[in-house]
Amino acid sequence: MTVTTRELDMSRAVLDLVSRPADLDVLELLYDLTAYAAAFLPVRAGITVLDDGGDVAYLTASDELCRRFEQDQLDLDEGPCLDSARTHEPLPVALLDSEQATARWPRFAPRAVAASITAVAAIPLHTPDLMLGALNLISTGPPLPSGRDLHLVQVLADAAALALTHRRDIVGREETIRQLQTALDSRIVIEQAKGVLAARLQVTMDASFTLLRGHARATQQPLTVLATRIAHRDIPDALLEKTR
Repeated sequence: MTVTTRELDMSRAVLDLVSRPADLDVLELLYDLTAYAAAFLPVRAGITVLDDGGDVAYLTASDELCRRFEQDQLDLDEGPCLDSARTHEPLPVALLDSEQATARWPRFAPRAVAASITAVAAIPLHTPDLMLGALNLISTGPPLPSGRDLHLVQVLADAAALALTHRRDIVGREETIRQLQTALDSRIVIEQAKGVLAARLQVTMDASFTLLRGHARATQQPLTVLATRIAHRDIPDALLEKTR
């Protein structure tokens, strides 16, 4: 049997997610999970989580369309990602222009279709004793994810969950929950930093996030630390030089 390039890349992605150090950055881990999902499938990806009050909130998004997709569900309090996170159940590929989808999500489904979002699927994200939320896969056209695709992405989600389980075993369940809440708070700072970069560099929000993450990795600093600095209008010269 010949091993394909995609299979090799998937193996490396699983290894990367599962082998994070004990002091892993939860937000970085989950951003990487969404990035891998979007890289291996023709989808956009995001993560919704249950916060410490039991409410659903979006944590990561691979791009601005995905972020708006997740935010719309929160604003309307209905949608497939909310259902999956609340019920702890996977969601097979759902066509949002179908009668079933419109009946189930009467306000959200038409809004998503108007934004050119055609289908969504959701994969549970959990540790053995803690339901974290869902990894959401968003399609804007064919091809749609197959059942095999969803199984592959579940492997990625499980790898990330194993890294979090290792972290939980060291710091405890309550500390893991606290770190997820901190990640939710950090997401707000990252959104602010994206806006500052987009305005200063005259680039899209998606491009500003790519620059933000790339610089954080290149300089080996936590994404949140860099985002906080930029949110306060302190933009590193190296980032300014990238668009000159």
